[in-house]
Amino acid sequence: MTVATLLVSCPDRTGLVAALSDFVFRHGGNIIDLDQHSDPDSGTFFMRLVFDTVAFRLDREGIQAAIAVMGRSYDLTWELTFGDHRPRVAVFCTKVPHCLYDLLLAQRLGDLAGDIAVVVSNHRDLEHVANHFQVPFVHIAVGADKAAAEAEQTALLARERIDLCVLARYMQVLSPEFVRVRPGRIINIHHSFLPAFVGAKPYHQAKERGVKLIGATAHYVTEQLDQGPIIEQAVTRVSHRDTVEDLVRKGRELERQTLTRAVRVHLERRVLINGNRTVVFA
Repeated sequence: MTVATLLVSCPDRTGLVAALSDFVFRHGGNIIDLDQHSDPDSGTFFMRLVFDTVAFRLDREGIQAAIAVMGRSYDLTWELTFGDHRPRVAVFCTKVPHCLYDLLLAQRLGDLAGDIAVVVSNHRDLEHVANHFQVPFVHIAVGADKAAAEAEQTALLARERIDLCVLARYMQVLSPEFVRVRPGRIINIHHSFLPAFVGAKPYHQAKERGVKLIGATAHYVTEQLDQGPIIEQAVTRVSHRDTVEDLVRKGRELERQTLTRAVRVHLERRVLINGNRTVVFA
């Protein structure tokens, strides 16, 4: 079975579901999955349509051309992908291994609809982790000249034909120029204490404040630091009995699980960006 996934957003109006479903029917396709959402705040319609193309009477170029015609008629913003294309992922990390391990293990188990093509780091501490999973590791030092480092990273991403960058506790702030050319293609993870507990040792700050919940947030990276559209979040309860070490351990668990889930739904083409929010189809 060869499947196609169509993501659509457009100004909400009547007849959109019927028009897109009829397009698949008229050309011999079979709908496998369909999900939709109308956002009353922005007046925007979102849809994820997965269909079988085995008996489709149009080839891939024909499907794209036909959807482009519909796009002009209905003012669609759309993206079409086919199931035999596996997005290529670059994972950026520094010295903390838990998120990197979880992503590489998910790939090893076949749980990602994409391939981690390279691990990129500004330190060599986690090279052995990439080697264990037989994924190429590239060390790019980030010193005073960050622009030079980002130029090297950009060249690497182009050579490896990378579709998605994942910041797995990569402790560097990306430049606006690096982010601007990759909208919706960089995912970051951080603890959910931001912005309440910014700076160093957030779990120490949380312990001092006696928090009852800790969490993690995975989001798309934008030019505004840690303000991008949220993809996935998780929380767990803590108590006065938890030490700082307990909070750190529980936080690590949330971070790795939340980041991997966010990467998974992105690679499965289940996420549409709605301004500074997201629509995530389960």
